[in-house]
Amino acid sequence: MEITEILGYIFALIAGLGIGIAVGRFLLRNLLKGQEVAAQNKVKKILKDAENNAEILKKNKLLEAKEKFLQLKAEHEQEVNAKNNNINQRENTMKQKEQSVNQRMENFNKKEQDLDKQKVNLEKQTEIAVKKQEEVEVLKNQHLTQLETIAGLSAEEAKNQLVDNLKEVARTQAMIQIKDIVDEAKLTASKEAKKVVIQTIQRTATEAAIENSVSIFHIESDEIKGRVIGREGRNIRALEAATGIEIIVDDTPEAIILSGFDPVRREIARLALHRLVTDGRIHPARIEEVVAKTKKQIEDEIVEIGERTVIDLGIHGLHPELIRMVGRMRYRSSYGQNLLHHSREVANFCATMAAELGLNAKMAKRAGLLHDIGKVPDDNPELPHAILGMQLAEKYKEHPEICNAIGAHHDEIEMTSMISPIIQACDAISGARPGARREVVESYIKRLKDLEELALSYPGVEKTFAIQAGRELRVIVESERITDAQAELLAADISTRIQTEMTYPGQIKVTVIRETRSVAFAK
Repeated sequence: MEITEILGYIFALIAGLGIGIAVGRFLLRNLLKGQEVAAQNKVKKILKDAENNAEILKKNKLLEAKEKFLQLKAEHEQEVNAKNNNINQRENTMKQKEQSVNQRMENFNKKEQDLDKQKVNLEKQTEIAVKKQEEVEVLKNQHLTQLETIAGLSAEEAKNQLVDNLKEVARTQAMIQIKDIVDEAKLTASKEAKKVVIQTIQRTATEAAIENSVSIFHIESDEIKGRVIGREGRNIRALEAATGIEIIVDDTPEAIILSGFDPVRREIARLALHRLVTDGRIHPARIEEVVAKTKKQIEDEIVEIGERTVIDLGIHGLHPELIRMVGRMRYRSSYGQNLLHHSREVANFCATMAAELGLNAKMAKRAGLLHDIGKVPDDNPELPHAILGMQLAEKYKEHPEICNAIGAHHDEIEMTSMISPIIQACDAISGARPGARREVVESYIKRLKDLEELALSYPGVEKTFAIQAGRELRVIVESERITDAQAELLAADISTRIQTEMTYPGQIKVTVIRETRSVAFAK
């Protein structure tokens, strides 16, 4: 190829490139102008939208400002109205107080005027009274003069004569009164002397009270004490809860003290403890089982004691329930005197006295044995024991003369047979024997029974035990009926009633126990 052709091609190529570049620039310029116009239109649209939004926002802010202003204005008006109302109320109160003060001032002025009037009237009445007193003195002197003229005695002589007569009358009355006092002193001297002797016997007979409230359980070694107490004291607590007896495990060698006012409970606790120690298995479940069996054994022994007593005394045909009550006398006391021994003694006294008088000795002995049967029942109603005993005898078909003797031995009813005064006399003989009774012990036991019955009167209470010589009352409640919160209220209520209704030395601790048990049997 020639050079000219090559150069021609090069020039053509350069010319094509230049034309292409010119066309490209032209197209690019037109494209940029289109985009600029679109961008300007978009900017204008955005500005217009912004202006519209600003206008809307401005209107909203103005509305909110107006609402806020109206709200503040309403609140301000409410505050102003409240202050105005308060001011009006205070003004009304001040006006009322002012009116009340004015009224009081008026009343005071009226009272002052009334007092002035009364003062004037009183002065007038005083003047009148002085004048009347002067007139009375004049009349008195005139009457004295007339009396002296009529009687022929002067006023001084009449006065002396009247004094002499009064002295004679007073001397006579004094002699009569002195005679009555001497006779009364003679009658009461014997009673007072007997009272002093009985009090002296009571002060020296301290052993009886201890024997009536405490039993000693002897053990072979002190190692058994730990087993009786149990882990954290659970065994001893279970035994106390089941029997109602306080178990005292102290430093006393080879002995455990059982303390409680009820001899039946003490005997149950003693026998149950003996069985547990002998068996060796001591735990709460075993304790409850043994205590239940021991209670059954004691009931059987009570019947056996009653049957042995009526056989020894030669009494026949007694109702089985009365025989059981006679057996329970073994575990009762009357003023510190064992009730069964006292009744047997009275029965023998009555038989001897009736035989000497030619009366029915067997009927007298039967009445003597049953005369205190009213002290045995556990429910302890409000009736006197003589009336209760008479009702029990009538219930079990005893002879009317025996029923009358039981009911009349403390003069509760009228005596209708010759046996009644014999029972009364023999009861007094047995009780008046030196050292036979101690009223202090009986009142102490009655106080403990009243303490238990007071707590037992509340609904939901299952068992109550007075322990520690009456210084603590343990109340076992039914967990289904009493909640923990109610148990606290029950303890407070019982302690309040004890303070208001009972008389006792020191203080009494009330413990309410609520226990829940779940029992299941594997078969």
